[in-house]
Formats: sequence, structure tokens, C-alpha cells
Amino acid sequence: MSTEPRGAHEITANPTAGESRADGIEDFGYRQELKRTLKFSDLLVYGLIFMVPIAPFAIFGSVFQASGGMVAMAYIVGMLAMMCTANSYAQMVQAFPMSGSVYTYVGRGITKILGFVAGWMILLDYVLIPALLYLAASIAMNGMIPAVPLWMWLVAFVVLNTIINYLGIEFTAKVNKIMLVLELLVLAVFLVIGFTAVANGKGTFSFDAFFNPDTFDWSLIFGAVSIAVLSFLGFDGISTLAEENAGTTKSLGRSMIAALLLVGVLFVVQTWVGSMLVQDPASLITDGDPNGTAFYDAAQNAGGPFLFVLTAAATAVAWGFANALVAQAATSRLLFAMARDRQLPAFLSRVHPTRGVPVNATFVVAAISLVLGLYLVAQPNGLTEISTLVNFGALTAFSLLNLAVIWWFIVRQKSKRWFLHLILPLLGFAILVAVIINANISAQILGVVWLVVGVAVALFLRKTGRMTDPTTASSAPELKEVN
Repeated sequence: MSTEPRGAHEITANPTAGESRADGIEDFGYRQELKRTLKFSDLLVYGLIFMVPIAPFAIFGSVFQASGGMVAMAYIVGMLAMMCTANSYAQMVQAFPMSGSVYTYVGRGITKILGFVAGWMILLDYVLIPALLYLAASIAMNGMIPAVPLWMWLVAFVVLNTIINYLGIEFTAKVNKIMLVLELLVLAVFLVIGFTAVANGKGTFSFDAFFNPDTFDWSLIFGAVSIAVLSFLGFDGISTLAEENAGTTKSLGRSMIAALLLVGVLFVVQTWVGSMLVQDPASLITDGDPNGTAFYDAAQNAGGPFLFVLTAAATAVAWGFANALVAQAATSRLLFAMARDRQLPAFLSRVHPTRGVPVNATFVVAAISLVLGLYLVAQPNGLTEISTLVNFGALTAFSLLNLAVIWWFIVRQKSKRWFLHLILPLLGFAILVAVIINANISAQILGVVWLVVGVAVALFLRKTGRMTDPTTASSAPELKEVN
């Protein structure tokens, strides 16, 4: 019999190879309201769609400039940090198999007030990123079809995704699979044409995207990672579906790690090929990518106008439809979890009686995305303004999550699994802190302001008695050993 602590939740009935089932949230004082229908493959596809396998298309020029051309290295470092954080998610979701992402894990792993702060910071990512995605996609579509106003594209994306999310998580999962296949087909076309173009002399074969001694500097790389990490945001969204997972708790963690590994490899390969097809690397590093078309220009160099249009259109649909669809679903689950704990208005915790989705939270996210998106449409640098906030919130929340793993397993549960519960979380924390320190100064300022507001709200909730500590014995089940 193992003596290793398994976390605050362990179901011993019908265990399979020591894995706990995903059900049993009643042990934590909650009612099972969401529908458990998602399999491992659904979770994997959800994570891949949320991260968008072709995400680097949209921000390639910015990462290329920030990294001094070492765009592939920036994505490798970013993937390493996210893999460490994915391990932390995998460990905590087994201990606390509930919706709420870092809000739940930090709150129960350390203390409720820090959990609220983590949830508050991830809200900066979750609530804002749908608007960012809708805006980026609308700009791309407007560029191809200028006769349709920018605001009309944005409204269309919001309405379409809200209807699909309202129809239920099962329908959303089916749409996700179709979109994933289409994105991978576009990526395959680009890679085949791109490699062929390089072989035929239209590009310069080089490994400079991985390391260039003439421009290398760690502060440069970490600064580039602070931008590139936007492509990885989404793997954590799988954890928000914990109460809709039909498998074991370990399947959630495995799907996060698998999705992150798969998409990380795709990011590295496509940015490497794209960097070899850039016609004037020195100019892109010096002058940047003001029009956001650096990747599409590289694609055009390889395959002509056809590949330019294909990659641009695919980016618009992937960001504004597929990615925004799952982002809206994940955000609604986070709002649902926080409202259920009385940290947000109670009406956000309402679940549709037949569709099994947090209906009010879904509509609120849609409304926020619509209002914020329409506001940003009128701003000359709206996309830049909102993107500066997104990464800071996610990276701060991820840092707290890594600390929560160490505190819960090593300090409180006396775990001896040093690699999983200490070394990986510490490594992830160190990389994330380095990235935050080297991030854009405006992102740091706005992020700190949001953090201060979150701490103030948390203290107010605690003072008014709306923030009870879930790590007490009354709400955390006693640990059980399993074979």
C-alpha cells in the first residue's frame, strides 16, 4: 500500500490503476450540476483549439523582433515554462477535481485570499482574451473584405460563438474537432510549401531561429517569451472543465500536458520555417511589424498571394471563431466557480436545467467581449492596449499556482515526490518571474494596478465574511490511502 499523499480528494470505489474518478465534488460541499460528457480526446482537442495550432501566425513579427530573430528559441523557453506549470495543474486537479482553475487550486492549496487573488489575475487573461481574439479576427477579416465594417465582423463573431456555447459543451466539443482539422490542414499546406521554397532557394536555410550568437541575450529572450507566451495561453482552460470531465482526474492533467507538448512542437516548427522565409530579417528586427503581416509576407514569399490569403484567413477564423469559442466557455466556468463560492454575484452560478451550462456567465462574458471589443475598435492601438494586460495576469496566476503545489504537497502533505512537487514547480516559477520582469513596462504597470485592486477586493470580502477558508477540515476531506 502506498503511503504517498494523494491530495484532498480520493475516491476509492472502483479505482483504476490508482486513479481517482473525476466525480465526487460533493465531498467538498458542492452539487454536481454540470454535465459530465467530455472524454480525454475532447479535452485534448479543447486545449489544442484554445491554444490555436497556428497562433504564431498573428504575432510572428513581434516575437521575431523582440527575440532578435531567435523566434523558435523564444517558443522553446515558453514551452518549458508552460510544461512546468502544466505539471502543477495536473497535480492540483487530482487533489481538487473542481471547476475554477487557479482560483480553486491556490485557494485550497494555500489560502482562500491568495486563491481569490490568483483567480482575479487569471480573470485579466480570461475575460479580456475573448475580446482580444474577436478584435484581431475582425481586423484580419476587414482587411480582406473592407466593404464589411470592422464592428460588424466583431458582432458576428460574438453572436455566433455565444449561440454555440449556449447549445451545450457537447456541441462545442464537436465544433472544436472540425476547426482543429481545418487549422492543421492549413498548417500542413504552409509547411510543405515552405520547406519546398527553402529547398528551391526562395529562403535561406538556417538555424538562427534557434540560436544566433550575434544577437543572443537572456533578457532579450525572456522579453520575447513575454509576447510568445500568448500563443500558449489556453492549455490551462482544460482545468475549468473538471466538473464536465467523464474520465479520471488524471485524464485532465494528461490532456493538458499532451496538448501543450503537441502544440509546442508545431509552434517551433512553423516559426522556424517562417523565419527562413523572411526576406529582410535585419529590417524586421529593426523596424518591427507595424501591419502585423510578417508571417503572411513570408508565406507569400514561399507560395505567392494564394498562401498569403490562406494563412491570413485561417488566422482570422482560428482566433475569432475557434479560439474565442473555447475562451468564452472557459471564462464562463471560472465566473461560475467564483460565484458559487460567493466571490462574485450569485446569478453567475446559475446552470441551465437541460443544457447543463453556466448560462448567465456565458451571456455576461459575451456582453463584456462585445462592449470592450466595440470600444477598442474605435482606438488606434486597441489591440496593443489589451494584449499588454492579458499575459501579465496569466503569468502572475501561474506563478502562484506553482507555489501552491509546493505548499500543499511538500509543506502540508509531506510529499516525498520531489521532482513533481518541488523541482518542476520551482523551475516553472523561476522562468515565469524572469519573463514578468522582462515584460513590457506598460504591461507591468497596468498589471500591478489590477493586482492591487484584486488584493483590496479580497480583503473586503474577507472582512465582510464572504471569504471562508476552504482549506479547513470542515471543507477539505480527510486524505485516504489507495492501493
